[in-house]
Amino acid sequence: MQVWPGEAYPLGATYDGAGTNFAVFTEAADRVELCLLHDDGSETAVELRESDAFVRHAYLPGVMPGQRYGFRVHGPYDPGRGLRCNSAKLLLDPYAKAVSGSVRWGEEVYGYHFGAPERRNDLDSAPHTMTSVVINPYFDWGDDRPPRTEYHHTVIYEAHVKGLTMRHPDLPEELRGTYAGLAHPAVIEHLTKLGVTALELMPVHQFVNDHRLADMGLSNYWGYNTIGFFAPHNAYASWGDRGQQVLEFKSAVRALHEAGIEVILDVVYNHTAEGNHLGPTLSFKGIDNPSYYRLADDPRYYMDTTGTGNSLLMRSPHVLQLIMDSLRYWVTEMHVDGFRFDLAATLARQFHEVDRLSSFFDLVQQDPVVSQVKLIAEPWDVGEGGYQVGNFPPLWTEWNGKYRDTVRDLWRGEPRALAEFASRLTGSSDLYQDDGRRPLASINFVTCHDGFTLHDLVSYNDKHNEANGEDNRDGESHNRSWNCGVEGDTDDPEVLRLRARQMRNFIATLMLSQGVPMISHGDEFARTQRGNNNAYCQDNELSWIDWPADDGELLEFTRAMVWLRRDHPVLRRRRFFHGRTVEGTHDELSDIAWFTPEGAEMTQRDWNSARASALTVFLNGNAISEPGPRGERVTDDSFLLMFNASPEPLDFVVPVDHGRQWQVVVDTARPDGVEPGTGEKVAAGDRLTLPDRSLTVLQRPAE
Repeated sequence: MQVWPGEAYPLGATYDGAGTNFAVFTEAADRVELCLLHDDGSETAVELRESDAFVRHAYLPGVMPGQRYGFRVHGPYDPGRGLRCNSAKLLLDPYAKAVSGSVRWGEEVYGYHFGAPERRNDLDSAPHTMTSVVINPYFDWGDDRPPRTEYHHTVIYEAHVKGLTMRHPDLPEELRGTYAGLAHPAVIEHLTKLGVTALELMPVHQFVNDHRLADMGLSNYWGYNTIGFFAPHNAYASWGDRGQQVLEFKSAVRALHEAGIEVILDVVYNHTAEGNHLGPTLSFKGIDNPSYYRLADDPRYYMDTTGTGNSLLMRSPHVLQLIMDSLRYWVTEMHVDGFRFDLAATLARQFHEVDRLSSFFDLVQQDPVVSQVKLIAEPWDVGEGGYQVGNFPPLWTEWNGKYRDTVRDLWRGEPRALAEFASRLTGSSDLYQDDGRRPLASINFVTCHDGFTLHDLVSYNDKHNEANGEDNRDGESHNRSWNCGVEGDTDDPEVLRLRARQMRNFIATLMLSQGVPMISHGDEFARTQRGNNNAYCQDNELSWIDWPADDGELLEFTRAMVWLRRDHPVLRRRRFFHGRTVEGTHDELSDIAWFTPEGAEMTQRDWNSARASALTVFLNGNAISEPGPRGERVTDDSFLLMFNASPEPLDFVVPVDHGRQWQVVVDTARPDGVEPGTGEKVAAGDRLTLPDRSLTVLQRPAE
C-alpha cells in the first residue's frame, strides 16, 4: 500500500476522487496507527508518521468511500495524570463523517478491568465497537436554497426522526423511523398544512445507546449521548451505514427545503457518550483525554455540569475548533438552517462560572457562516448558577422556560400568576429588552420532548415513569400540571371536555403570544405517553406518534390558530409593545391596553391581586411601530384577547373607546374552538359570558 505524507488540514478523512487524506489531532500520543478495516474482520495498520502541530496525517491513494477505519493510539495510560491512551482500543475519528455499526457492550470497550478499575485492560475492542467511514462528499443539491424564514414568520415543530415517522400509516415499512421517512410527501404535507416553517430535529449526530440502558432492555431513544459530531446517526438510515446515511440525510433536507421548511438540529456539544472515569473508551478519551474533557483537581475524575459524567473542555482550542468545524460542516455541506444547543450554559463555562462572553460565543459571533443561521439556546445546565434564561448574547434566541412555567401556572389556577403572564404573553421584555434583543429572542413553548405531552399535562398531577426502571425517581417532579379532577384515563365526559378545553387554551395562548412558537410533535393529536415525563429510554409505542385515522378537532384547531397568527402581523411583532400611541395613526389609541373583565383599565392593585385570574388584552393593529421590508407602514386588524383562567364563568365587558364592532373568531369553550367567519358579532359595552377556564378572541377589521 502506498502511503504519502498528506496534509494536516482538514481533520478527519477527506476523499478527493483519487484517494483519502487522514488527519487526527493528539498531543498525548507517542504513536498513532490508522487501521483500515476489512469485512473479514482483519485490519491493515498504517502508522501516521507525519506530524504538524500535533496533527498526525497521511494520504492513501486508492482508499475510496465506504472504507471503514479507526485509530489505535499508543501512549501513556496514567489516569492519575489524566492520560488514558490504550492501543488495544479501536477509536472513532472525532471528525468521522459517517459511522458504521454499533457498540456491543462488554469489558472489551473499556480501558480498565471491571473487577480492578485501576488496572489497564488490553482486550481488543475492534470487534465490539463502531467504526468510522470514508464518505463521498459529492451530492447533487440541484437548486436547493435555504428558506431563510425570518423569526417573526417562524413556527417551530420539535420532532424525533423515529417518533414522528415510525407509525405513519402512509409510509412504506422500510421508510418508517428514517431520514427518508421525514422526506415522504405524507409527512411534509402534514407539516405544511399545519403551518410549520421549521422542523427542529432531536439529536441526529451519531449517538450511543448506554451500557446501563442496554442491560435493562432499554435504549437511549432521545439521543443526547453524542459520539460523532459530524456523522448522521446511522440507525435512522434506510439506505445503509457505509456513507449512505449522509446521502439520505441530505435528500431529506433538500425535500423539506422544497416545501419551504427549514431544518434545525438539536445538538449536544456539552458532553460525549464516553461518560465518567468508569465509562467506555470509544474515541476522545483514548485520543487525548486532557485536551477534550474538563478534568477535576484529581485528573482521574471528570467535572460534570451536564449530569452525564463528563463535560467538554470549552477553553481548549481543539475543542472549540471541533465544535466550530462541526457547525460549519452541517451548514455548508448538509445545508441545515440552524441549531438548538442542548444545555447551552455548559458551553459558556470556561472554568466554573457561566460567562456570557466566553470564547465559544465570541467565535460564533464572528463566524461568517454560523452567525447567519438560527441559534437557539437551552439556557440552563445542572451546574451551580446554570439557570441562565435571558442572559445569552444578542445573536441568540432562547427556549423560554419561564414562559412555559407561567402559562402552565395561569391555566392550572395558581395565584399571583397574572402579572408575569402579561410579560410572557408580550415577549418577555424583562428578559430580553435590556441587551438589545426583541420579542423574537423568546422561543415560546408549553411542552417539549422533556416532560409531559400536552395531553398528559392536563391528565396527570404526578409523573408515572415506572417503565424507565428507576422506581419513578427520574424525571421532573414539579410539572405544573393539573389532571382536571381525575388522574390518568377516564370516561367522565365532564373531565374529558375540560381537558380538551385546556389543551385548546394552551395552543391558543401559544399562538397569540409574541415571540416564536414551538409545538412538540404529536401535541396536535393529543399524543400521550401515559404520564411518563422522561421517556428518554422508551424507543417504543409509548413515545412514537400514533397517527389518527382522521384529523380530529384538536388538529383542526391547532391549524386554525397557526394560520391566524401567520395572517396577522400584530400577533407576531418584531418590536416590544411600548404602551403608547404610534406617530401617524389616527385613532390615538396605544399599541396595547389591559382591562379587567369589567372593561376598566387594569390598575396596580388589579395586577397584584392574588386571586386575579382573568383579563382582556387590546392589540392595536393600527399602531404597529415596525415598518415592512420596504419601509412601508404595516397595519393590521385589531384584537381583543379575553382570558378567563378562573374556575367559574365570568362576564366580560367589551371595552368602550377601542372599537365599536367586533367579531368572535376564537372561542376555546367550543369543541372546534374557532368561529371561521361566522362568529358572534358584539359591540363596545356588550357583555360576553366566558365559561370557566376558557379564552375568547375578538377581531376588528383595520380601518
